[in-house]
Amino acid sequence: MAEKAKLMQGNEACTMAAIAAGLEFFAGYPITPSTEIAEMCAEELPKVGGKFIQMEDEIGSISACIGASLTGAKAMTATSGPGFSLMQEAIGYASLCEIPVVIINVQRVGPSTGMPTSPAQGDLMQARWGTHGDHPVIALVPGNVKECYELTFRAFELSEKYRVPVIVLSDEVIGHMREKVVLPDPANYKIPVRAMPASPAGYKPYAADPNGGVPLMAPFGMGYRWHCTGLFHDENGAPSSKPEVASTLMRRLEHKVGSRAEELADYVAEGLDDCELAVVSFGSSAMAALSAARRARSEGHKVGMLRLKTVWPFPTKTVRGLLSSAKKIIVPEMNLGQLALEVERAAGCDRPVIRLGKVNGELFHPDEVFAAIKEAL
Repeated sequence: MAEKAKLMQGNEACTMAAIAAGLEFFAGYPITPSTEIAEMCAEELPKVGGKFIQMEDEIGSISACIGASLTGAKAMTATSGPGFSLMQEAIGYASLCEIPVVIINVQRVGPSTGMPTSPAQGDLMQARWGTHGDHPVIALVPGNVKECYELTFRAFELSEKYRVPVIVLSDEVIGHMREKVVLPDPANYKIPVRAMPASPAGYKPYAADPNGGVPLMAPFGMGYRWHCTGLFHDENGAPSSKPEVASTLMRRLEHKVGSRAEELADYVAEGLDDCELAVVSFGSSAMAALSAARRARSEGHKVGMLRLKTVWPFPTKTVRGLLSSAKKIIVPEMNLGQLALEVERAAGCDRPVIRLGKVNGELFHPDEVFAAIKEAL
């Protein structure tokens, strides 16, 4: 039986979903506008046998989560702009060493300290390319409070399945907005379980499983011997500077996530089948965009809407197919064109992609998007 409707914030929904997914360890440092996640974890995790620790900073937070994950625990941290920047080196380490960890980034205006209590979506490219070098990463974007629950749970599933950091890109509006939400029956959610090797004999921590291409991961302290290093390494984890070892490792890491871009694609589409103008957006900006698109459609204009819930790996083929009938595309986002870059790449060079950026710390109003639609039409 489904639970009764609850009035909750997006940050609360993220925390509840993490605990439902089996969260065992949270390390974080308070930072607006994500602080409610740390506060709620501090209160609720001990009730289910989990551990909460407030670290000295965000570098310590993500590092502690990586250590906890190596012991087999499901681990999560939460942060915003400057803290997310501090985590980048460790995110690269987790990517190379294939350590599952979930990171909630409740975005705010930047760069630097910026506007701590105002919404933005300027971390989109940082979520993909924030750490140096090529690396695998998955990033999910909720568009409402219920999706904060659904996509945080999904983040744990994907992180454990593919041994990869998964980022949930929320923002100040989504994180603090309160909605009446009917959560699904927890009994219908299967708690993610990390695939483990059958025996320590012959265990190779970075040998790809032939069935899924992802190495099986044994927890530290359970009798399995393996070496974990940020250096390039062979299947045993031994550091190596051999070109063929480096190439094999990097191509496998990219393939295990990049090859699944269309499989991982998650989106909401409306009116795209016959549209002449498409609006593409994500997160809280998409709320105003959808309202504007529906208004234009009600006035007889062939306008469609695409809201992305998976942004990395970017589902290029899926987006290209969904936008095939559009002659023009508008991309409203609270930055100066980060999603637009990917949409331009997916759409090709034969039609204009109109950038509708906003960086003043205010949410889009439907009238702003509607005015852009009218001008484009």
